[in-house]
Amino acid sequence: MIARLLLALLLLLGLAAPARADDISTAGRGVVRVVTIASTDGEIVGFGHGSGFAIAPNRIVTNAHVVELAARYPDNVVIGVVPSEGDKSFRGRLIAYDPKRDLALIEFSGATLPPLTLYPGPVNDGETVVALGYPGNVDLATAQSAVDFIKPLSPVRSQGGYAGRRRLTSVEVLLHTAGIARGNSGGPLLDQCGRVIGVNSAITRAEEGDSTFGFAIADTEFAAFLREAGQAYASTGADCVSVEDRLKQDEAAAAARAEQLADADAKAASAAAAKRDAAIETMRERQLWLRENFIGAATLLLVLGATLAGWGALRGSQGRPARSWVIGGGVLAIAALLTFFLRPTGTVTLPSIAAATVAGQRTMAGKLLCRPVPARSRINLTVPRDMPLDWRGDGCVNGRTQYVENGRQWERLLVPQGEQTVSLLDYRPELGIYTENRYYLGAREMARARKLREAMTLKACTRDPAQLSEFAQAQDAIRAILPARPDEWVSYDCTPAG
Repeated sequence: MIARLLLALLLLLGLAAPARADDISTAGRGVVRVVTIASTDGEIVGFGHGSGFAIAPNRIVTNAHVVELAARYPDNVVIGVVPSEGDKSFRGRLIAYDPKRDLALIEFSGATLPPLTLYPGPVNDGETVVALGYPGNVDLATAQSAVDFIKPLSPVRSQGGYAGRRRLTSVEVLLHTAGIARGNSGGPLLDQCGRVIGVNSAITRAEEGDSTFGFAIADTEFAAFLREAGQAYASTGADCVSVEDRLKQDEAAAAARAEQLADADAKAASAAAAKRDAAIETMRERQLWLRENFIGAATLLLVLGATLAGWGALRGSQGRPARSWVIGGGVLAIAALLTFFLRPTGTVTLPSIAAATVAGQRTMAGKLLCRPVPARSRINLTVPRDMPLDWRGDGCVNGRTQYVENGRQWERLLVPQGEQTVSLLDYRPELGIYTENRYYLGAREMARARKLREAMTLKACTRDPAQLSEFAQAQDAIRAILPARPDEWVSYDCTPAG
């Protein structure tokens, strides 16, 4: 009975805790406390806890020694998964267990967590690393009762330096100086961008003033364990760059892109002008040729007309019929005059084609292929790929999704149901730059964003000004609750497909 009551608390109790908007706090939303409760004949005979983190929306990685009792006595030990935020905890089920690597995989249902991403290195000696988890000595100092161990609570953050790779009982581990304690077991060791580089597992003993070091199961062992368990995971080898540094690089890269396009436009305008000049010269030569031919024809007609008229006059003086000859000569003379006056003047007028050519190059529309540009992106958790885009001048994308004009760019906000992410998509047709900005929000902020999303009733492309205005206002309401800067963004260069 006591076990049931404790499990009920485990499933129902908890308070949400706000998190700061940085990479480590973003990763912390996927960190959990792992609790084990052992009972026999309805009485609790053992209680333990450690840390873990989401590798999939409903799967948690932790140390094998954290859930050892559950592996040995599955009928008598309950595993609890306590998220870092929200108002509920959940019962877990052990689905993979590797005591040699000291790793385990737990599945739960009832909620989804933001998975963490693996970074396979390299990590330099002395580089800053961060441990997230639930150290037991902090719990003992702050917990008021046993219930406090099963309340959703943000994980404790500690920072240190990377101290190299070692082997511990034939398992590759990472040595570091981030402060960890019993209870941190199974929690992630992160780089400064919040990517997992190891799984905290043990600490050295500090005797007679010795320094304390932490051991984390290395990324190589962690990845091998997941592959053997058949568990997919996200991984990225992108360099870790701060938001501030990346924004500065983005500004320089965007300026370079604009300069590149301006140079291309200048070349296109020059080529168009040269083509126009060549066309004018060709037309002028042709008209000069026609003019000379008209003058030659007029001269010939005039000579023939004078000859016929003279022949007619001669015949008339001899008393022979001459009227038709004189009339024919007059007709030819008139034809000669008309041919001369209708000759081409040599003036050439062609429409200006240079401006149209440049404008066509500076508006990337129609069927496009957009390729990611790492130099203008900050990529921590996603793996970007080439993306087809069918852009229409009125902001309709792929024939179904309406974007709203905002200055020189077009924008669309996405608030998905299955993940804790709000995405701001924007496109600049004159530069052919498409950007996906990702904001990783906490559970409370996501609930608020989803509630505001309900006001976005537009489900298809439209040109109705009233509908577009209402849609823009709904998007602005969501933008107002977003942080000043996204956590991650991917920038694409778009060019005509094919």
